[in-house]
Amino acid sequence: MWNRLGDFNTSDLDRLLWSEKKLFEYWAHQASIVLMEDYPLYYYLMRGYPDVFLKSLGPVWQLRVKKWLSKNSDLRDYVLTELKRRGPLLSRQFEDRTRTKNRGFGWSSWSDVSRMLFHLFFKGEVMVAGRQGKQKLWDLSERFLPSWVSKKELSEQEIEYEAVQRSLRALGIGTESESSWHFLRGRYRNLKETLKQLEAESKIQAVDITDGPVGKGQRYIHSQDIPLLGDLDSDTWEPRVLLLSPFDNLFCDRARTKLVFNFDYTIEIYTPRSKRKYGYYVLPILYGDEFIGRVDPLMDRKNEKLLIKAVYAEPHAPKGKDVSREIRDSVEQLSEFLGAKDAVYSRKVPKLWQSYLH
Repeated sequence: MWNRLGDFNTSDLDRLLWSEKKLFEYWAHQASIVLMEDYPLYYYLMRGYPDVFLKSLGPVWQLRVKKWLSKNSDLRDYVLTELKRRGPLLSRQFEDRTRTKNRGFGWSSWSDVSRMLFHLFFKGEVMVAGRQGKQKLWDLSERFLPSWVSKKELSEQEIEYEAVQRSLRALGIGTESESSWHFLRGRYRNLKETLKQLEAESKIQAVDITDGPVGKGQRYIHSQDIPLLGDLDSDTWEPRVLLLSPFDNLFCDRARTKLVFNFDYTIEIYTPRSKRKYGYYVLPILYGDEFIGRVDPLMDRKNEKLLIKAVYAEPHAPKGKDVSREIRDSVEQLSEFLGAKDAVYSRKVPKLWQSYLH
């Protein structure tokens, strides 16, 4: 959130999540914080779990989940009973009664309880009701949800009608394929028909791109965004340097990022150390509307320092002290937000930016 909003008080986020309950945690396109007022959009996914939710993974995954849930129905009852009786609870607080051998699931090795909580979370039967450090505090949804929340059962068509519009507004302009990567990622069953309906109702407009890198192909813009096109040539917008998260939505569709920004980005968290090109958790540097480089940071919490292990420049990155200074300022802002007293650079800094990055 910092890379999009800038400095903010994390206690304000906690208040919105756990006290005012205007936000909640759910697996939207990925693990996300979403608006409580949008609960009906996600309630549709909960009702359709696992079929709708795991659509993009194919029938084999759907069948595997269904079999596991059926086989472990007693565990489901136990978890829900314990939450009703003792909740909210951390996952480890169930372990005394359900101690089983950890089993691999995805990238993790989970206990059966953790795996059950995961599925109940997707089904909307339990919710994250708080956190203790990095640990999730679980509770029954019926107890955590505010009384005003709507559980209107929207149809699949109604969901797509809203979701496609949000996807296009996030993209600015987008193709059918690009739209499918956003908001309800991979869960659009009738995307082509929904786009046709929205165009017929003048909610969206077809766009012809005659110049630029995006090439041919039918693209769409939301009608509410058309007035913004007139601002593209104005000098009211002031470009600035931003350090983006590896999980920013600009990178979820790598093909589009490469096409529009000529920037090839791969998060290397899951890449073996010997095969990493840039680093474990590298932040792309956005300068105005261009990606000009990458920063490889590491937070040394013990010594309260933000270590900049390396800075990389793209082949056509701008030179000069002004760019170097703005990158430094962004790094310092991140350092302060994380509670570090200092940002320390290694020698792996491009010569064109060494004036301030040392």
